[in-house]
Amino acid sequence: MAGDEAAPCRHAGAPPEEVVARVAEVVSALAQNEAYLSSQGLSADEYRRALPAAIERLRGSSAASNASRRRFLAALFEEMQARGIVSRLERPQYGDDTVYRLTIPQFGDIAVIQKGCPDGAHSSVRWSVPDWARETYLWWLCPSLAAEPGAHILKGVNRLRQRFFSELPGAVDGIIFHNDLCGTQHRPCPKADRTIIVDGMRIPPPCVYVMPERTAGGTEWNWDGSRRLRFPAVLLSTFGISDERAPTFTGYVGFQRRGGDLRTTLTARFGPGRSTTFRA
Repeated sequence: MAGDEAAPCRHAGAPPEEVVARVAEVVSALAQNEAYLSSQGLSADEYRRALPAAIERLRGSSAASNASRRRFLAALFEEMQARGIVSRLERPQYGDDTVYRLTIPQFGDIAVIQKGCPDGAHSSVRWSVPDWARETYLWWLCPSLAAEPGAHILKGVNRLRQRFFSELPGAVDGIIFHNDLCGTQHRPCPKADRTIIVDGMRIPPPCVYVMPERTAGGTEWNWDGSRRLRFPAVLLSTFGISDERAPTFTGYVGFQRRGGDLRTTLTARFGPGRSTTFRA
């Protein structure tokens, strides 16, 4: 799938698309199996009418588990505060814009906007940059195995690119793809040797990408990955990665206008001499 190379990891054991399609067919075909439905106390008409609501309920059950995912991010930030990496942590009220405020000594405040999987408009377009933030990041907590991590990230970056070149105010400084699935058997991490234990969870370093700075004119925006920010190194220091090594674990997003075409580059870095790049 397009964009797989935008991240260094792949999902293990994720169901292939053809299996997902077959399951969808089975769910739909049950409406024709009146004998089975009758054995469950349902008519075919009741099944058809109740199916959308049942799917929504299943989604709701999945959403209820988001509390543990939110706990993942809060626990990591609390660990950073306990170590003195951040001097202050302001926890959010969960809602449309779930924003953590982290204070870095001798630097200022960082805004981390918590979102879900990056392919939705809510997670990649609907956000605002706080006026108090010196740097602002989208943190995508994505549990989906429907696509490879890189493909998820590319979808989000494509949406961010639309906003980047729009009239909408504000721009995020970076994006982070990381949740409690990272480093597990379902999403093995090539940075696992840097794993730390936080609140009983094994957490490898996140995939961090620096976004371009929004400037008028020009034909290239961070195309060579030369933009440097403070928070990536601060975050990575939690995993024992030094300031000197931090750039080798920090990826980037770049845009380039060539003629009438607008190109995108995504590079993920996961250690000295190790990187993967997708361009389109």
